[in-house]
Parts: sequence; structure tokens; C-alpha cells
Amino acid sequence: MKSVIEYQLKTIKDNQFVDITSLVEKAVDDSGVSEGIALVFCPHTTAGITINENADSDVVRDILVNLDKAFPKEGDYKHVEGNSHAHIKASLMGASQQIIIQNSKLKLGTWQGIYFTEFDGPRTRKVFVKII
Repeated sequence: MKSVIEYQLKTIKDNQFVDITSLVEKAVDDSGVSEGIALVFCPHTTAGITINENADSDVVRDILVNLDKAFPKEGDYKHVEGNSHAHIKASLMGASQQIIIQNSKLKLGTWQGIYFTEFDGPRTRKVFVKII
């Protein structure tokens, strides 16, 4: 197995959560690791990785709507590229998450999913998974 797996995602919206739980589960399955850690990393400054509820899509909607209210696209920003709002949102999400692997399964809560968070899309993005 590769030491680091690279996935490419094509986001379709300016702001979007993409459920990548199944990609990480596949990486765990392919690794053969029964006890360890899955490290999920986003190498972008206007996107991130988070863990949140995946059973009710209204939760994702509420997060996105309220991040937009807190950090609107047209705000008091000096960054000349015009995407400071995306950098701030990505900073709040973080660039990585670590998930325990136990009995060859991700140790997520009942309602938890792993999300790639896009704040400057649509774009083609990368996500890296390392099974330790």
C-alpha cells in the first residue's frame, strides 16, 4: 500500500461540504491496518477538513449559512485576491483531522462524517490520507 494516498475532488460550489468518509474508509480497508490513526490532510489555504454530523443535511446548511453571515464575501478585507473570507473560514475548519482506527474501522460517532470543506470553489482540490 502507498504510504500516502492522494485523492482529487472537483467541487461544484463556492461554499460546500463534501462528505469524504467513504474515501477514508476505503483507505483504511486497503491498508490492512486494524489499530491506528487515519490522518486526513488538505493542502489548500481556502479549504479544510472537519468532522461533523452527516445524518441531517440541515446541519451542514446551517454551518455554511452562518459562516457566510460571520465572514461575508464583501467585507473589510485587504487581501488583494478577494478571497479573505475563504481563508478565514478554512482557518476555522483546520487543515487536518485525525481519526482513531479500531478493529479496522474508523472510530467515528454515530452521526459523524468526515468533510472536505470548500470556501473558494468551484475548483479541483487534493486531499491526502495517511494511515499510521
